[in-house]
Formats: sequence, C-alpha cells, structure tokens
Amino acid sequence: MNHFISPISAFTSKRFKILLFAYILLVTSTHITTIKLLICAMSIWYNKELTLSYFEGWGSNTLAEHLGIRFTELGEDYLKATMPVDHRTHQPYGLLHGGASAALAETLGSVCSALIINREKFICVGIEINANHVRSARSGIVTGICKPIHIGNSTHVWDIRIHNESNKLLCISRLTVAILKRDTPGL
Repeated sequence: MNHFISPISAFTSKRFKILLFAYILLVTSTHITTIKLLICAMSIWYNKELTLSYFEGWGSNTLAEHLGIRFTELGEDYLKATMPVDHRTHQPYGLLHGGASAALAETLGSVCSALIINREKFICVGIEINANHVRSARSGIVTGICKPIHIGNSTHVWDIRIHNESNKLLCISRLTVAILKRDTPGL
C-alpha cells in the first residue's frame, strides 16, 4: 500500500495548482505554449472575488433592464445571461428580433470588458458588433454565453453564443470593445 500523499493535495486552490504545474514545466522543459494555456485557464476578472451578487442593480434604467436581461452564471473566463422572448424582444412576425439578440450580445461583451479592467483608470466602449442569426425563437428564454477571443491592452474581442431552452444555437456574435483611459479627450 502506498502511503505517499502528494504535497499538491494539501492545497485546494485551483489557481495554485495551475501555477505550480506551470512553474514545474518552466523549470523542467520548454513547454511555453502549455504554460500559456494553463495561465489562461485562471480567472480573467480584475476582481478575483467576483460573484453574481455583484451584478445586482447594474442594469437599472438601461436597455438591459427593459429587455429583461439577467446575469445567471459567472465562470473563470465566461459570463452567462438570459433574456425572455416576449413582446419586448419580438419583431413584427412574432420572432425574436435580431436587434434584441445583438443587445444581449453587446450587454454581455461590454460587461465582461468592464469586469477585466481597472474601472478607476479605464472605460470600455463597443466599437463593432456582428451577429449571425441561425435559428429563430417565438417564446421562452434565450441564454447568451460570452467568452474572450482576444484580451489586449487597447481592445477586447468577445465571442457570444445565444441558445434557446433546448440548447439549440440561435445566434453567433462577435463584439470588439475599445479600452480607453478615463482622461481621454472627447469623452
């Protein structure tokens, strides 16, 4: 019987395990790509103690509140939100309006950008969005999930996928956000 207990098992922090493994790889080999992937697996949020309760009241008096958008899940590198398909989000044929899907996508991407910057020094503004609507919806709840494609110093690019309650893809969207210093002239 093996009575050896790994020193890593004494630490429960996923971040610690990832950093320790990355350090071991760095010291013992040249797996730089593996190290970058491991570091990217850690939380991207500026506030590492972020929880869903942080979002209470964020959408007051905004389009997101009017459309019924609610943040529902926060992961280490993603954010989910839901939106009802009802009279507020329909187009004249009774289908989910493409603009409502774009509003959900831009809300998710913009909030994600705001969550990864120091908001005392920077602001973030959407500069380009595209949306491909691949399926329609007439009712129910749609869920958007936002994940990073690129996180740079001056721009962020987000991938947002919107699904229906059967987890069928309705919309694929990409949002580009500019990161500006708070003291930028013209703001």
